Amino acid sequence: MEQMLNIKINGKPYQVPYGTTVLEAARMAKINIPTLCYLKDINEIGACRLCLVEVKGARGLVTACVYPIERDGTEIVTDSPAIRANRKMNLELLLSNHNRECLSCVRSTTCELQKLCNEYGVDENKFKGAKTPSKIDDSSKSIIRDGSKCILCRRCTATCEKVQGVGVIGVNNRGFDSAVGCAFEAKLADTSCINCGQCIVACPTGALHERDDTQKVLDAIADPTKHVAICCAPSVRAQIGECFGYEPGTDCEGKMVAATKALGFDGVYDMNLTADLTIMEEAYELLDRIKNGGKLPMITSCSPGWIKFCEHYFPEMTENISTCKSPQQMFGALYKTYYAEKHGLDPKNIVFVSAIPCTAKKFEVGRPDQSAAGVPDVDIAITTRELGRMIQKAGIDFRALDDEKFDDPFNVSSGAGVIFGATGGVMEAALRTAAEVILGKPLEKLDFEEVRGTEPIKFAAYKLGDLTVKVAVTSGTGNAKKLLKAVEAGEVDVQFIEVMACPGGCVNGGGQPYQPAVVRNNVDLRALRAKVLYTDDAQRDLRKSHENSAVKKLYDEYFGAPNSHKAHEVLHTSYVKRGLFGK
Repeated sequence: MEQMLNIKINGKPYQVPYGTTVLEAARMAKINIPTLCYLKDINEIGACRLCLVEVKGARGLVTACVYPIERDGTEIVTDSPAIRANRKMNLELLLSNHNRECLSCVRSTTCELQKLCNEYGVDENKFKGAKTPSKIDDSSKSIIRDGSKCILCRRCTATCEKVQGVGVIGVNNRGFDSAVGCAFEAKLADTSCINCGQCIVACPTGALHERDDTQKVLDAIADPTKHVAICCAPSVRAQIGECFGYEPGTDCEGKMVAATKALGFDGVYDMNLTADLTIMEEAYELLDRIKNGGKLPMITSCSPGWIKFCEHYFPEMTENISTCKSPQQMFGALYKTYYAEKHGLDPKNIVFVSAIPCTAKKFEVGRPDQSAAGVPDVDIAITTRELGRMIQKAGIDFRALDDEKFDDPFNVSSGAGVIFGATGGVMEAALRTAAEVILGKPLEKLDFEEVRGTEPIKFAAYKLGDLTVKVAVTSGTGNAKKLLKAVEAGEVDVQFIEVMACPGGCVNGGGQPYQPAVVRNNVDLRALRAKVLYTDDAQRDLRKSHENSAVKKLYDEYFGAPNSHKAHEVLHTSYVKRGLFGK
C-alpha cells in the first residue's frame, strides 16, 4: 500500500505519496513553479535552477523538480522575496550568455525564457562579459541549430536520446565552453539524425527551429509562370488553431482551408485523398506478400523520419518496408502526372507544396526515386507552424474566417484517411480495406480499437476467414528500436507493423505548434489532438478507403488496379541502406 505523507505548501495542508517531488506536489495543489529544463520522465536534472523553493529544515533553497518528499510534516514555500530574487538572478545569468535579438527570433512570443523574463522583470544587461563561442549549423535540410540561443537545458539531448533512441546531439566540452553539438563537432547533416524535429518541440528557446521555406512558397505564388498547389495533411487541421489561440483539440479544417486559399494558391487540396490511395496500395501489397511469400513483416512507409531511422539503424530491414510512397509524395506524383495530363500542364511549371506536421518531410522531398514526372514529386514542404506564420504575415484574421471546403477534384476522402495522423491510424485504415478484400463482404464493425491509443507498443491479431493477421503498432523511434530488435530475435511474430517516428504519431510531429513544457508535462496533447481525427472519422458516412469514389476514378482512368505496373511507376519508391555512418 502506498504510503501517504501529510505536508504543507504555502501554509495549506495536503497529502502526497512518499517520494513525490516538490514540483509534482505543487502541481497537484494547482500551484505553478517555473521551470526551463524540466520535461516529465525525460529531463529531470535541476539544471536551470528556476524551480527553487524553500523546504523547512533544508539547507538553503532546493530544486523542486528533483527534491523528493520523504518526511511527514514537510513544509514547503513556493513563493517569497528570496525565492523571487534568486529566480530573477538565475534568469539574468542565463541572459548574460544568450543572444538577446528577441524581436527577430522565430520563437518571439512563444519562447519560454522570454515569458519568464517578462514575468520576473529581469534586467537583461545586469551581467555583462564574455559569451561562450557559438555557431549556427544550417547543414540539415530540416533543422537549424543556433548555439547562441541555447541555455544548456538539455531538453533536446534528452529527447533525442531517451525518447527517439537516436542520440546524435549532446553536450560537448566542459565549464564555460560547454555547448550542445554533435560528436567531434560534426554537422547535423553528417550524422544519423532522422530529421524528426522532436528536439525542436522540446526546446524552450529559438536554439532549434525548422528550416523556413515560406519565402520559396511566396515567391512561387508571385510568379505568373508557375501553377502553385498545396495539399494539407490530416493532422494539420487538428493543430493549426493552436497558432491562433484555440485550445488543443480544436478542429479548424474550414478556417484552415479558407486561410490557405486567401494566400493565393491555384489549388488547395486535402491530403486525406492520397492517404486513402496509400491504403489501397499498401493493403494490396500486404495481401500479396502474405499470399505469395513476400518479405514479412511488412512495415508502413508513411513516416519519413521512421524511414531514415530504419535505413540507418536497421538497414537490413528496409526490404520489409512497404514500397508505397507517403501520402505527401503520392499527391505530388499524382498531381504532376494524372492532373497535369488532364489539364494540359507542364510538370516543370507546377510548384507543389505540402502543409505537414513533420520536419522530416523537408528531407523527404529531396529523396531519390521521388520524381514520377521527371521532376520532384513535391517541391516544398512547410510545417504547421510555417503555414500559421504565413497566414499571420498576410494579415489574415484566421478566427474571423468563414469555413470553406477543399478544391475539386481531390476533395473526397474517407474517415480512414483522416485517422492517418494518429498512431495506429494507418494500421486501422489498412485493416478496414484488407479485411473486406479477404472476407469479400462488408465488416460489421469498422473500429479496430486494439491498435488505438498512445501506448508505446500495441499488438493485435484478427481472424479474417481462414487467415489470421497479426499486427503491431508503435510510435517514437526509441520504441520502434525495441520492437524491431524483438522481431529480429524471433520474440515477436507479426505480419504487419505500423511505425510513426514521433510519439503519438503526426499529431505530435516536430512541425506542430509550440506548446510550453508546463502544458506538455500536464496535458496529453497527443490524445486531445488525436480525438479530433477519430471524431471526424466516426461522424462520416464514408469510412473506408476502397469506397472512396475519387480513388475508384483514379484506378478506372489512370492506374488500372492497385499495385499495377502504372501504380508502381507513379506511387512506389525505393530505400537506401545507409548504416550508422551513412548520410
